[in-house]
Order: sequence, then structure tokens, then C-alpha cells
Amino acid sequence: MAAKPSRTPSPVNEPASVRWALILAGLAFMGLFLVLPLAAVFSEAFRQGIGAYIAALQGADAQAAIRLTLLIAAIAVPLNVIFGICASWAIAKFEFKGKAFLTTLIDLPFSVSPVISGLVYVLLFGTGSLLGPWLKAQGIEILFAVPGIVLATIFVTFPFVARELIPLMQDQGIGDEEAALSLGASGWQTFRRVTLPNIKWGLLYGVLLCNARAMGEFGAVAVVSGKIRGQTTSMPLQVEMFYNEYQATAAFALASLLALLALVTLILKTALEWRFGDELAATNGGH
Repeated sequence: MAAKPSRTPSPVNEPASVRWALILAGLAFMGLFLVLPLAAVFSEAFRQGIGAYIAALQGADAQAAIRLTLLIAAIAVPLNVIFGICASWAIAKFEFKGKAFLTTLIDLPFSVSPVISGLVYVLLFGTGSLLGPWLKAQGIEILFAVPGIVLATIFVTFPFVARELIPLMQDQGIGDEEAALSLGASGWQTFRRVTLPNIKWGLLYGVLLCNARAMGEFGAVAVVSGKIRGQTTSMPLQVEMFYNEYQATAAFALASLLALLALVTLILKTALEWRFGDELAATNGGH
């Protein structure tokens, strides 16, 4: 009589009641601090009907805030993509002095308050700084203008792409690039046909996170923008202004767009994780 195969012991021995209690506690926490606030935003946005919602988004201030937010993202995200690829390439593919210091600098915006990062640009380009008076004499406006908002947004968002690509490139190594170069490919051909396809899902993942943060940034933008209505108010700033002026429908309508952006980002992020995870599994299986 054949012996029955032994069942692999589970590393978790808590009874079912404990597991279900933990699951319910997690769901209750997410419902209280995530689902209910989002539901409240959309409920308030549509409280007066779809007509009032559309009218609020078509207002001059709301339209100006949407255009400015899209402009900021359109400038900041591509620049961060270029920086992220260059920084991750240098850190993952080469050995040089100061490599650890460069990695630390990339992580700096994660540990610095966005308000502090905005204040840095005030100190650099304000009227009491060395650069401020010279820039003003040249007719160049940094603070309380679009350039200052873009600079502050770039600062708080530039780690996202690099931080997604650095571990990915380090895990892949340099074998594929060396093989391509040994077969006569140029540096650009190697990057375009070998490196870029290998990092495409990680790159898209980083771009999604960078774009969501760029559109939703409040602290750094609030410091450098001056909150000039219709000119330097991004969507988060305009939401605050609407709410402080008791324009609840307009405030929640604009906030619902930001919430929708967060939900779309989460869905795309999950899809990329699923796709990227499958490719990693296939690659590991092939080896």
C-alpha cells in the first residue's frame, strides 16, 4: 500500500477565525480611509446633477487649472524620463566614484518635504537671492510663473522613473548589450533594440507614477506659484481655492478629476505589474 504524500506544512498556523478577522480589519481600514473618501468626492461632485458638474468644469478658472496641470505634466514627465534613463543606465551599467552618492541624491525628494523643495526655489530665484535680480533684469520670470512650477514639479517627481529602472537594469546585467556590441551594433542601436525593449514595462510603470504625482502635487507648487487665479493655479490649488470660496460643486468636480486620475493610474499600474511579472517569470524560466 503506497504511502500518502505528505502535505506541505503551512508557515501560518493561525486558526481561520484569526485570518478572517485580519482580512476584515484590512478591508474595514481601506473602506474607511480610501473607499469612503473617494465615494464622498464623487457624491458631492454630482450632488446638484450632471449639468452643474459639467458647468463647473467648463468654468474659466477650472479650464485654466486643467490646462496648466496638463502643461506641467507634459514638460516634467518627458524630462524625468530622460533623466531616469540616463541615471539608471549610469548606475546599473557602470562603476564609478560617487555612485552611492548619486543614488542617495536620487532618493532625496522622497525624504524632503515638498514645501521645503518649493522654498529652495524661492531662495534661489527670489528677489533677495543672487539670481533673482539678474533674472528680473533680463525679463525672465521663474517664481510665480510657469517655469517655477515646472521646476518644483520636476524636483518632487524625478526619482520615480529612475527608481523603477535602476533595480531592473541591475538585475538584467550587461550581457545583452555586450552581445549586441560584439555583433557590430552601434551604441544607439544597442539602446534602441536591446536595452529599451528590456526595460519598457518598468519604464511605463515609472512614467505612470511620475505623471500621477506631477498632476497631483500641491505643496511645492503652492510655494512657488503665488496662486494667481487663472495663471498659476494647478488643479490641486484650484480645488483649495474653490473650497475656501464655498464653491463646493466646482471644488469637488475638479477633485473628482484628480481622483479619477488616481484610479486610472492604479488600474494601469496593476495591469503593468501583471504583464511585467509574467515577462519576468518567462525570462527566469527560460534560463
